Amino acid sequence: MKDVNESGDTSDSFENISIENLKYEKKVREIKYFLLNTPATRDAKYLDQLRSFALSEGGLVNDEIRKQVWPLLIDLQPEEFDEAPSPEEYENHIEYSQVVLDVNRSIKRFPPGIPYESRVAMQDQLVRLILRVIMKYPQLQYYQGYHDVAITFLLVVGENIAFHIMEKLSTNHLKHFMEPTMEKTSELLEYIFPLMNHVHPELCDYLERAEVGTMFCLPWFLTWYSHTLTKYEHVGRLYDYFLASEALIPLYLVPMVVIHRQDDVFATECDMASLHQVLSQLPDELPFDDLLIKATQLYHKYPPGDIHKEVIAWKQKREKLLSVPRKPVKPVVQKPASRGWQFVQRVIPQWFLPYGKIPFVLVSASFVVGLYAYYRYTNPVDGYD
Repeated sequence: MKDVNESGDTSDSFENISIENLKYEKKVREIKYFLLNTPATRDAKYLDQLRSFALSEGGLVNDEIRKQVWPLLIDLQPEEFDEAPSPEEYENHIEYSQVVLDVNRSIKRFPPGIPYESRVAMQDQLVRLILRVIMKYPQLQYYQGYHDVAITFLLVVGENIAFHIMEKLSTNHLKHFMEPTMEKTSELLEYIFPLMNHVHPELCDYLERAEVGTMFCLPWFLTWYSHTLTKYEHVGRLYDYFLASEALIPLYLVPMVVIHRQDDVFATECDMASLHQVLSQLPDELPFDDLLIKATQLYHKYPPGDIHKEVIAWKQKREKLLSVPRKPVKPVVQKPASRGWQFVQRVIPQWFLPYGKIPFVLVSASFVVGLYAYYRYTNPVDGYD
């Protein structure tokens, strides 16, 4: 395995992480032949062919191909490269400590067997590329889970190109997650149950009766599933597809994953805590190629604009449940906001609290438990990650 090179590009060290499945040998040869013998004109026909490779079964197969194709899928231009900030500028940034903390907890996202020195070097690179994005675009708010997306690109294309990919995604695909509050993200999650209801109303009703909410899939959505999946090749396959498709396909994949696991759901007691625990974990072996196709079909059959009224109706239904009078809670002395509470304030939109002065303890139980589970998942107790 090679060491980190002077340019900060570590991708050569990991180009063989995704082992070429014999099943896709023919596809690998076809993609390599196209890249070698077709002028990179970047016109519609050329990009359509690359998207076809990324969307079809097996995706781009390995990281050697991804390193070439991923920048092309988002139309990354060579002339877009610019100078990086100084070490002092990184360290003085307000989010520096939090980014370092999150990156230091991301050990499980690195390939097994990577030498300690290489991993530490890559963690330093990950901190730099994250801060570089939010320093260039100060209107963007760093969120926990952003590093899970960034590390995927770092492993494949190296620090410099990964920064420019993250720059593009942060101002497009991920932009809603990086707003000052996560109200828009919460609104997008409201699409899940109306979409599920179109495909499997019985399953949708079962989950709604349990008041399981949508917090179980928040890590999936925020990290493009990379935080929850344990197999590197599955993450690469999903990123192939997401980069080549509509920006909301990661959201539309959620109901298809839940529907695929309907047997597990119905075998679980109709109880919020039990179902949240089952749903928040993704099995290692999911038929992602099939699920991605179904998610795309769902998107084209029920695009966001067409079901917006249904989403509003579902939201009103939830608000009505929350507006049921409850026993007043004795006021408590306010304490300075912790990092966890700051996260809570970002995640919970104002519309979720029907009465502005109602204490947080009166929020839907499903939302609270889901939020707590996600916060603990992204902030593990030392020694238990």
